[in-house]
Amino acid sequence: MGARTDDENIGLEDGTSAYGRRVGERLRAIRRQKRLSLGDVEAQSEQEFKASVLGAYERGERAISVPRLERLAVFYNVPIDQLLPRATTVGVTPGVLDLTDSSMPAGITLDLTQLDDVAGPEGEMLARYLTMIQVQRQDFNGRVLTVRQDDLRAVACILGVDFDDAVNRLTDLGLAKSSARVS
Repeated sequence: MGARTDDENIGLEDGTSAYGRRVGERLRAIRRQKRLSLGDVEAQSEQEFKASVLGAYERGERAISVPRLERLAVFYNVPIDQLLPRATTVGVTPGVLDLTDSSMPAGITLDLTQLDDVAGPEGEMLARYLTMIQVQRQDFNGRVLTVRQDDLRAVACILGVDFDDAVNRLTDLGLAKSSARVS
């Protein structure tokens, strides 16, 4: 056998780990959301991602390197963090953002009728992002939209504020319901 390259993934000592299995489950979920089989990924990636290796990642039998994970995210056209499992309050994985903070509301209801009043690039980016959420959820009532904690992280980036300040900023812009303000 030849020497391993940096991008080749080394199998886990015992073949599996709890986090490795969760990463694999996430990889499989994204692939299935894209309606792709393992063979489809292999063919469409021009054999960059072999079906057998991708299957091993998805079963948690092989660890995936960060550069390879990034290439897979590009292939699936998703942000790289979407390929990683969500942290839970119990046993939060170090270094992984815990979005289950009970001090933050589970969701923020936004008044979409006020979105046109948010001027400039901030308003345009926010409108595009919220439209994307509506399309994903097939929720086109056009008046209100509940933004979940996961979505709120991206909204905070768009608004240029910390995650903890996103609700207050949305309230200041007249988008969040007045009861949503966090003290």
